[in-house]
Amino acid sequence: MTNGPTRLADLTATRLTAGYAAGEFSPVEVTRAVLARAEAAQAAVNAFTRIDAEQALARAAESAERWRRGAPAGPVDGVPVTVKDVLLMRGAPTLRGSRTVRAEGATWDEDAPAVARLRESGAVFVGKTTTPEFGWKGVTDSPRHGVTGNPYDPGRTAGGSSGGGAAAVALGAGPLSLGTDGGGSVRIPASFCGIFALKATYGRVPAYPASPFGTLAHVGPMTRDAADAALMMDVICGPDWRDWSQLAPPTGSFREALAGKVAGLRVAYSPSLGWDVPVAPEVASAVRRAVDALAGLGADVEEVDPGVADPVAAFHTLWFSGAARLVQPLGPADRELLDPGLREICEQGARYGALDYLAAVDVRMALGRAMGRFHSVYDLLVTPTEPITAFAAGVEVPPGSGHARWTGWTPFTYPFNLTQQPAATVPCGVDGDGLPIGVQLVGARHADALVLRAAHALYEAGAAGIPAPAVP
Repeated sequence: MTNGPTRLADLTATRLTAGYAAGEFSPVEVTRAVLARAEAAQAAVNAFTRIDAEQALARAAESAERWRRGAPAGPVDGVPVTVKDVLLMRGAPTLRGSRTVRAEGATWDEDAPAVARLRESGAVFVGKTTTPEFGWKGVTDSPRHGVTGNPYDPGRTAGGSSGGGAAAVALGAGPLSLGTDGGGSVRIPASFCGIFALKATYGRVPAYPASPFGTLAHVGPMTRDAADAALMMDVICGPDWRDWSQLAPPTGSFREALAGKVAGLRVAYSPSLGWDVPVAPEVASAVRRAVDALAGLGADVEEVDPGVADPVAAFHTLWFSGAARLVQPLGPADRELLDPGLREICEQGARYGALDYLAAVDVRMALGRAMGRFHSVYDLLVTPTEPITAFAAGVEVPPGSGHARWTGWTPFTYPFNLTQQPAATVPCGVDGDGLPIGVQLVGARHADALVLRAAHALYEAGAAGIPAPAVP
């Protein structure tokens, strides 16, 4: 073996599969190294709801035998993966951060579509990662599993709702993590934790069961870099009959599409979407440098806003209504077990009527048309992922911010759940406290490959990625 255990846990999925093919190291060695990191990450930041070493090592041994025969099961054979604990995974309870979910009495014998595709491809499942209760907010703490801290400062939030997955990737507890994003839930924690994440076009990655938040909720990869996300997308976009709203299978490989250039791309740089958002100066400067890097690669960059109004009221109507429907079957005793913030938005959501909901749908459709028109001129929209860096862990909003709900401090993410567009976050720097900063790349619907290509170009040019956090 040419690499020590610590080094193996730091390798990308792309590098791991190349090493397996060359016989440099085995999936078993890699899995042991990753499991050690997972235990350390759990002790440091509480990233996991479950670590299953026995199952992971068994799958790794099976993978090692396939690689020995030169017959890997798929592109991620032997690669350690973590799964957000709102997605079904065979053999493990899906508790969703809630004390209202009973692990006993269920067989837990079904995989979500993306999990099934990863299993077929030979992925090694390390465990399940933390989420706020039912994934309802942009930070990760729950009544059932407590608070998840940030790998760069455990006293800060990892973001959410896929916070455990972001922390796991950042700390070397598996290079790939499967998350969900209903208002920013892979992009927020990826930005706060210094990793890459893609919210794919709605329907590109099949989902089952359907989210209570409807077509706001997307499934997407959280990874070390854009190349690993493309690798993961080539696996998880496989069709699944259980999702009636899935898109047709991709016509080409996302990995192969990375080879394209960004020269000539029409890029709109919007520092704040044209809204009155106070973006932290260090965030603004880091995002500007990323934009300059795209220009240096030949992109045609123009500073311009999309010309749309903040759709937060419509988003709240749809999001809070979905939450109310989610808890509708619960009796009074179970409702008392809920996160108090979730209980509040459920009560608000229950007060909306059908006409309120349809009015929000009208806003959503108008926003979608406006962004469609915008992307007929511009290939990419670039914004900060977040106007701030990670704040104190265990609270929904930054102390003293005056925000009522989590949407107040993440205005650049939820609009693109309403429009169903692909949007990625790329680490582009750190602030004075060493906390990560992300830049968001948004494409037209179905332009997932283009978003990945532009993000990959930033990595290739050395304009993306930041030093990893210290190993716990």
